[in-house]
This record gives sequence, C-alpha cells and structure tokens, in this order.
Amino acid sequence: MRIDTKVRSNPLRRRLRRVGTWERREEAIAFIELFHREGGLSDVSRRARLREVKRALWRNNFYQHTPEELAFGARVAWRNHARCIGRLFWRSLEVFDCRAISDPEAMAGRVVDHLIFAKGTGSIRSAISIFAPVQGDALPAYIESRQIAQYAGYSLENGELLGDPLTAEATRIARALGWNPPHQIGRFDLLPFTIRDTRDRRLLFELPPDAIQEVDIEHPHNRGLAELKLRWYTVPCVSSMILSIGGIDYPCAPFNGFYMCTEIASRNLCDERRYDLLAPAAEALGIDRSDVVWRDRVLTELNLAVLHSFRRDGVTIVDHHEASAQYMEFIQREASSGRIPSGRWDWIVPPQAGSACPVFHLMMRDRKMVPNFYDSRATDGDELAPRYDELKRNRWHARWDRLRHRYWAWRRRRD
Repeated sequence: MRIDTKVRSNPLRRRLRRVGTWERREEAIAFIELFHREGGLSDVSRRARLREVKRALWRNNFYQHTPEELAFGARVAWRNHARCIGRLFWRSLEVFDCRAISDPEAMAGRVVDHLIFAKGTGSIRSAISIFAPVQGDALPAYIESRQIAQYAGYSLENGELLGDPLTAEATRIARALGWNPPHQIGRFDLLPFTIRDTRDRRLLFELPPDAIQEVDIEHPHNRGLAELKLRWYTVPCVSSMILSIGGIDYPCAPFNGFYMCTEIASRNLCDERRYDLLAPAAEALGIDRSDVVWRDRVLTELNLAVLHSFRRDGVTIVDHHEASAQYMEFIQREASSGRIPSGRWDWIVPPQAGSACPVFHLMMRDRKMVPNFYDSRATDGDELAPRYDELKRNRWHARWDRLRHRYWAWRRRRD
C-alpha cells in the first residue's frame, strides 16, 4: 500500500488518536447512554438515537452530534479533564457551535468574537467555540497556536532572548510568514495566532485591540515593582488541544476559563523556561537575596501584586487557596452524584504554598475518561477510553472492559 507522504507528515494527523471502528462504536454508545442518563431523557428517545448513531457509524464510520449533545459533551470533557483545578463551574461553560464555519477568515472572526464575549467588562466568562470535526481522511482547518493570546519571544543577535522563551519558535515562524513586530520590540508584544487551512497552509491573524485586555501589574505597597513594567492578558484561551466526544475528534475547539494568580506570578513570570524574573523582581521589591528564603518571599509578593492588579481593574481572578477550596467542593459534588472524578496531583496542587492547600492531601488518579481534551496521541490521547466503574456492572463485565481496552492499547502501540 502506498502512503501519501503529505498525509503521513501532517502535524495534526500525527497528533490525532488512532481509534478503530469498534472503539469508536463503543465510545459513541457510551456517550449517548451518558447523555440520556444525565439528561433524564426517555428510554424511547435513547433507543431511537442509538439506532441512528449505529447506522451512521456502520455506513460512514462517522456520525453528527446534535447541538445539545455537543454542548453536553464539551462540558463533560471539562469535567473529566484531570489537569484543571477549576472544574466546579463545568456546567456554566458557554458552548458556541461553529461546525459550519470552515473558511479561515471566518474562523478568525469567530475567535475574535469569542475573546470579546469571554472578557466581557472584566467578569470573565468560560466559553468554548467548537469548529468542524475530523471526518474520514479529510482534516479540517484548525488553530496551530498554543493560545490565542500569547507574547512574542525574540531571539536577539547577541544570543539572548527577549520576551517569552516558550513562543520563540512561534515568533520565528510568524516573522517568516510576514508578521512585522513593533518598531521597538519589547517583552510583552502580542503575537498573531496561526490557523492551518485544509491545504495545510499557515495563515496569520492579528488580534484587534478590542479583543484583548491587559493588566499592568503593580504591588499595592511597594512601588518598585512597577519599574519592571510587567503586564499580562486577562483571558487564557487554550487553542491547541483536541476535544474528543463519543469517538469524534474536534481538533479546533478553543476554550477559556479565568486565571489563578499562581499561573501568572509563580509560573509564567518566574519559571526559568519562561520570563525568569525572580532575581529582577527581588531587586525591584528590595528583597535581600542573601536570605535563604528570598525566592519564597518574591513569589508571595508577586502573587499579591497580580491579585491586586487584576482586582484593581475589575477582572476575574482567583487565588490558589480559593481555587483549592473550590476544587474540594467539586470533589464533594461529584461524589454526591455518584461519579469518581479524575485528577493529576502535579497539575492540581498549586505551585505556591501547596501544602497549605487542602488539595495537597488528596489522593488523585487520572482515569483518562472520554469525553475529554488531549494534546496528542503520543502523550495522553491514546489512553482515553470509556470507564464504567460508576455503573452497576458485575465483575466479569468489568474484567472484560479492562482486557478489551488493554488489547486495543497494545494494537495501537504495535501499529
């Protein structure tokens, strides 16, 4: 069999889950059952919908979700995603059905509308815009950028890097495609986002000023921090993850929540592989670096500054202690609903004052359930599968489920 090198080398195809016919059928049936069970719908409608889905899968190995199924699937994917601490509000996710939009220009316009809706007047609203799914060998247009809003990282002639090192390659690509940065480049220049069309061409789109709100970061008591001229955007819109619902993958589904202060202060601004501002911030704040805990003090003051600045501008943000308390409430609600939540300890426990947060003491396990979001099949996609341990199934059914999933995982590794 001849393999098309263009298909084989396509970056999106390399990331997509390898789902066999029977696996897709199982995921579809499990999802339709879940949709009707949690929605309290009639058994008659459930059986009728299952017949439709099975017939479509038998003919085309594909089926279309209804708008109601799509919205439910996106919210459950958030509920199931083990790396998110903010899942208490999963039911409030605003879902925009954009499956009919395929032109890159129209997609970019929809993304701008999404950001404007999400930022509102400062009260951030969680939202997701879902574009066309993968159907057969045809790949839809999708957003290549990791986030819609992100800052540039410039490689300078002296070998140093100005801005965000995480986006150095994206910045190089954007400039090669014709993007002109500001005449006076800086550490916080917004990058255009990239869409790959159905012919695998990269297209750049710049964000209009009304789509992005940025917060200037200052300390409530120490004016020295303002000299660093730090700022950050208010809406973290993740655009590179693939949404999987009932055996159907949506590679373009940008979604946003709102920030927890440690994401900006402890990670984005202070990680060595990001802005690495611990030492400059210590100098600006007047913190003695001979003190053995100077890093802890800087991180605390930076978190205080980020919280103060966002709240000064009336923008939604949550501190890590409040976020931990919300996650504990999420766990309790899931337990009262008879569900076993997924969690990854290294993602849920905040990087600042972790042991002072109640989530530090929780036992967590990533159950890798679908619906869900994933980065690629190589990292987390191929392990996703329906889980039935919340249902009343006898031990032989449970054993058969485990064996079947292990066999399919083995087949994928062998291929």
